[in-house]
Amino acid sequence: MIVLLWHVHGSWTTSFVQGRHTYLLPVLPGRGPYGRGRAATWEWPPNAVEVTPAEAAEAEVDVVVLQRPEELTALTETWLGGRAPGRDVPAVYVEHNAPQGRINELRHPAADRHDLVVAHVTHFNALLWDTGAAPTRVIEHGIVDPGERYSGELRRAAAMANEPARRARVTGTDLLPRFSQMVPVDLYGLGTEVLGGHGNLVHGELHDVIGRRRLYLHPYRWTSLGLALLEAMHVGMPVVTLDTTEASEAIPRDAGIVSNRFDVLAAGIRELLEEPERARAMGKAARAAALERFGVARFLADWDQLLQEVAG
Repeated sequence: MIVLLWHVHGSWTTSFVQGRHTYLLPVLPGRGPYGRGRAATWEWPPNAVEVTPAEAAEAEVDVVVLQRPEELTALTETWLGGRAPGRDVPAVYVEHNAPQGRINELRHPAADRHDLVVAHVTHFNALLWDTGAAPTRVIEHGIVDPGERYSGELRRAAAMANEPARRARVTGTDLLPRFSQMVPVDLYGLGTEVLGGHGNLVHGELHDVIGRRRLYLHPYRWTSLGLALLEAMHVGMPVVTLDTTEASEAIPRDAGIVSNRFDVLAAGIRELLEEPERARAMGKAARAAALERFGVARFLADWDQLLQEVAG
């Protein structure tokens, strides 16, 4: 198939474009949020193709994958030469995020749309969002396996977050000083430099760097089971995370420390620091669980089935 989608979430798109389709990625001068094109810090296959507005308007598109409210109408129609998603081109809306706000007001922007499918990335999100009568599906994350890279030689923790200063309590940025009293924390991701972090590394380098740390710290309060957490599990790292959203569903008991109690988290961190073999065993359990549930082959198979259904 020929699939049009914007480059919105780099890690998710990295997995998505590993499939057997042709993926058209809008590109604009300056490569802003509505025209990023291909990724700069990931290696994407050649079937992920950049298209200009003129090229997109003339392209034969079998299905469009939407990811933001503004893509539901004007933005997509402009790029596709007046063709509307759902009406003129089959469409899927991928909801990456857990909803924000009061529980009775969590109405999805695609609610009650009968002409497209809303695809959630976790069952938790599907439960929380009100999509009305719109058809829905859950397709859990899949990760391109970076390989087992864990050594845990450094008595430190790795944490990953993009724009942690702006996202603040969502990513648990305010909790990092508290965790830093338990273990030195090295922070990676876009915009982390303002907090003393190490910035956004190329993915291959990033996986090597975090794998040298003893554990992966995931202090997120409210996220769709962050891909960074699943990447760390693939690397073979033991994980320490808050017991929020879908964390307890994704992390087996022998693969990490999952709790909302700081005394439990602190005890777990001490154990991982003092018992490197225990940390290694937990990391191997984390990797096994991630490969089984969040492998890219399962992810692509699920998406192939949905795209085939939607495109007819």
